[in-house]
Amino acid sequence: MSLLFNDFASWGEHCAATGEPLYQPVLAYEIEQKGRTEDEIWTGLQRAYDVMRDAVHEGLTGDMTSRSGMINNGAKKIAASPVTVLSPEFKQLITRALGAKEVNSCMGRVVAAPTAGASGILPGVLVTIQELHKLSDRQILEGLLVAAGIALIIEQNASLAGAVGGCQAETGSAAAMGSGAIVYCLGGPVEQVFAAVAVTIQCMLGLVCDPVAGLVEVPCVVRNASAAAIAFSSAQIAIAGIDPVIPVDQCVAALGEVGQAMETRYKETALGGLANTKRGREIEQRVLVQDINILPDDGE
Repeated sequence: MSLLFNDFASWGEHCAATGEPLYQPVLAYEIEQKGRTEDEIWTGLQRAYDVMRDAVHEGLTGDMTSRSGMINNGAKKIAASPVTVLSPEFKQLITRALGAKEVNSCMGRVVAAPTAGASGILPGVLVTIQELHKLSDRQILEGLLVAAGIALIIEQNASLAGAVGGCQAETGSAAAMGSGAIVYCLGGPVEQVFAAVAVTIQCMLGLVCDPVAGLVEVPCVVRNASAAAIAFSSAQIAIAGIDPVIPVDQCVAALGEVGQAMETRYKETALGGLANTKRGREIEQRVLVQDINILPDDGE
């Protein structure tokens, strides 16, 4: 079963030959890999989605102030802003994705989907699409399996880690998972699901990983919000039947190529980009001094 996830072409061909929905071979893969029953897999998926929903709620109701001070209840501020440039639904998407990621930055409980650094994207996307279209939890859980299949293929042919492929590999992959899940949950055919993934990768290609002070806070949190927006726009483009031109497997290959070519300073090292700005270095020194001050004395 794992051979299906070497590329999108194999996954699609299998479903075309068997008539199975996209999620079914991923479910079989999970059963095979984990040695669990189908009921146990569904229970685990429900638990994961419940944690995602809890993170969205916590991000919009709890105190989301990180130890560094760089994260300070941003989601709640956006939700309460009297001036808006977004539709109410779009604003909800942004606040949910940002809020769930703030939970991670404040050491709360999240689902790494595919990583903790991108943990706000799928919660924001799935909770919003479920509310907009009155989808059942079962439909969302099937979408989660489709998202997992997308991640498996990206992992095989590129990377899911910022330290390997830059932020395009983390928030980019999560956005691709989200856009594919949206199209699947709304009844789109396999071709449109894969088109959404392709368009998303095209939009996220080349994004560097440059965390200020080495913390997964700035610019990670706001990138979760923007990546959720890209997931929605890519899904809409795909559902409209627009051809991404470059096939999805070739987009994934490009993701891997760019990740390999990216300089080390742009891959989670905090040596380049925003981390290397004057302000970024000032924050880094302050955070490091704060960490030193909380260490116990040598005599203790």
